[in-house]
Amino acid sequence: MPAAESYPEDLRYHPEHDWARIEGDQATLGITWFAQDALGELVHYEAPEVGSQIAKDESYGEVESVKAVSDLIAPLSGEVVEVNKQVVDAPETVNENPYGDGWLVRIRVGNPSEVDSLLDTAGYKTVIESQ
Repeated sequence: MPAAESYPEDLRYHPEHDWARIEGDQATLGITWFAQDALGELVHYEAPEVGSQIAKDESYGEVESVKAVSDLIAPLSGEVVEVNKQVVDAPETVNENPYGDGWLVRIRVGNPSEVDSLLDTAGYKTVIESQ
């Protein structure tokens, strides 16, 4: 069952519809409710390799839905420390719970100052209201 629209206050958002949950020197990344809703049911997740470096504002993988293939844009730079194998095996998990079981990767944040450039919930809602 698809998740209800929500944008948790404890997350930071990238204008390309990716989110980051900051936890010490690590961050969990995923796509927002808006992104998964626009894409429709996800059928494939092309994940980065554990140990690979990702760069803020650059693609680090892709998700494929019945409608389209979309690049995942990194909200922060860092080293991938974990990939959500549940989403690799069952991509529709993102549609069901984009902020919980549907997370995509965990990274060790390479540049903590990048967090300051991300949007809070109110800022992100302004972005999606203009689309």
